[in-house]
Amino acid sequence: MNTTKVTSQQVAERAGVSQSAVSRVFTPGASASKKTIEKVRKAAAELGYRPNVLARAMVSGKSRIIGLIVAYLENQFYPEALEKLSNELQQRGYHVLIFLAEQTAGNIDAVVEEILDYQVDGIIAASVAMSSDLSERCRAAGVPMVLFNRSQDDPNMSAVTSDNYAGGRKIAEFLLAAGHRKIGHIAGWEGASTQRDREAGFISALAEAGVTLHSRASGDFTMEKAAEATRKMFASDPPEAVFVANDHMAVAVMDTLRFELGLKVPDDVSVVGFDDVPAAGWPAYDLTTVRQPANRMVADTVEILLDQIENNQGEPRRIAIDGPLILRGSARIPEGWTT
Repeated sequence: MNTTKVTSQQVAERAGVSQSAVSRVFTPGASASKKTIEKVRKAAAELGYRPNVLARAMVSGKSRIIGLIVAYLENQFYPEALEKLSNELQQRGYHVLIFLAEQTAGNIDAVVEEILDYQVDGIIAASVAMSSDLSERCRAAGVPMVLFNRSQDDPNMSAVTSDNYAGGRKIAEFLLAAGHRKIGHIAGWEGASTQRDREAGFISALAEAGVTLHSRASGDFTMEKAAEATRKMFASDPPEAVFVANDHMAVAVMDTLRFELGLKVPDDVSVVGFDDVPAAGWPAYDLTTVRQPANRMVADTVEILLDQIENNQGEPRRIAIDGPLILRGSARIPEGWTT
């Protein structure tokens, strides 16, 4: 085994090009002819050469690494969204370091401090809450941050979400059009902006129709607590329909209704979720839900972050993208509505 580290100069000599040409070939976004790229990569493969990314980062001041903070991976929405974010960033010449955090804000400060130690060029925070102090710490370090599927009251923080308020309204209008008046809501984690905005839109549309929420319980965005919330909500004077704050909880709600309580969905009770995760389309659930436009959310998140990194465009942007109501078989469909 050859333990001597191969240098870029050796690659240049074998390929018959300059050392700067070797550097350009292994620098994302740099210009090099197809012929040069082929010769350099062939020589590098023969010699076993690997570029020193960390050394290049120290010289350039850019690591081309994005820190991605995520919690709540049990929800099918996030693994799929993370894959899309990673692919999009890699296509733009960046690498991703994923850091796991608690769903609540408890340990997020320590996680962000750890991320900053890796000299990342930017941070995407998905499904976690951030404090204003922490966002200011990132700005002071010159590291831009974008929130994904969360928003904050801090006007200096960029955020990309679906239009949760409008989605909540759509669900209320749909259930009302189906003739439901005894309507319940199983909420998610109370500290999440997604929960707050979805419920606010839902309650607003009910109120405009002169309908008050029949019952409410919290599932805290977990299947276990959603199941327990369902048992309590349907113990006496049950609702005719229930809006569950996300699909992850909604499948647990449906299982509890059907297999524990002996109720038929949607004959006895209509169930609507939010997100449109893969399980929502499975025949076992056939869940009516609001679809989060993940592709557009990912594209806008990456665009905002890289604009700040590469073009020093520091103005915060807050984007809420409208998502459609997907009609399936878990809820009574109003007359005249089509799938």
